[in-house]
Amino acid sequence: MKNLKNLVYLFPLVLIGCSKGDFRESKTFAGGKIVSASTLNLGQATYTEYCVSCHGVKGDGQGTSAKGMYPPPRNFTQGIYKFANVVSGELPHDEDFARIIKHGLNGTPMLPWDITGEKLDAVIQYIKTFAPQTWEGSDKVLGTKFELPADPFGDVYRHQAIEKGRKAYHITAACTQCHRGYEVKEDISKFNQEINKVPLKPEEFAEDLYTLKLQDGDYNYKVVPPDFTFHPLRSITDVPSIVQRLMYGVNGSGMPGWKDVVSDEDLWAIAYYVQYLREMKDTPARYELINKIENQK
Repeated sequence: MKNLKNLVYLFPLVLIGCSKGDFRESKTFAGGKIVSASTLNLGQATYTEYCVSCHGVKGDGQGTSAKGMYPPPRNFTQGIYKFANVVSGELPHDEDFARIIKHGLNGTPMLPWDITGEKLDAVIQYIKTFAPQTWEGSDKVLGTKFELPADPFGDVYRHQAIEKGRKAYHITAACTQCHRGYEVKEDISKFNQEINKVPLKPEEFAEDLYTLKLQDGDYNYKVVPPDFTFHPLRSITDVPSIVQRLMYGVNGSGMPGWKDVVSDEDLWAIAYYVQYLREMKDTPARYELINKIENQK
């Protein structure tokens, strides 16, 4: 009983000791955001509760649960963030972190987490401390955000958008340089005739037209571009979110941003086409498409 009493007396002291955290001073992050030590300590406690098992104590993606995960947990010490809605290579805003934490990333071990309010803000700020060279200092700036361009199609003209996107995907934006093709060569040749005024000759088609091309990424592993008829898309929920990803790219993966490279109309058209392909997953339409491609002359 005596030992039990001692534990009862010591328990509040243990809680107090654990609650202090490692931070004694505030920090200034990109965009001039000043974060207090108490917020960083709350973030550390929240990170320890929700994130440490995968992302690791050091934020290096080497948590106890990380072994065998694909894709592996993000290494925060690199200061590289894939799915921010800012120009590729620039620093994300807090709402980018919040979106990913709250909604997760499809097809990965990163689940949605019910973290809100002060804890959500605090853990976002704490994650930044793993890459001080990237975040700390009043000279660091946040990335450029674009306004989402107006949808020129809408549900009324969805079919026209898909048809335009089919051509833009294979010819204008040449998405098959990384992703696979989804149309037979005869039709792709006709698309080129329409857009560039000349058909494609048989020898002009790449041998890997219908395969996914592994990309060199900045995360110490090869990046596999998704097959839109099969793989889940990490940060995608609808057509507008596809447009955003096309605009900004996927930082560190080899996927560039297409804003000002192709027209806004083509961005929306490609997004509608990608959504059309996504909706084929696990349906007879997908098997019919693959069979058509594999058995073309």
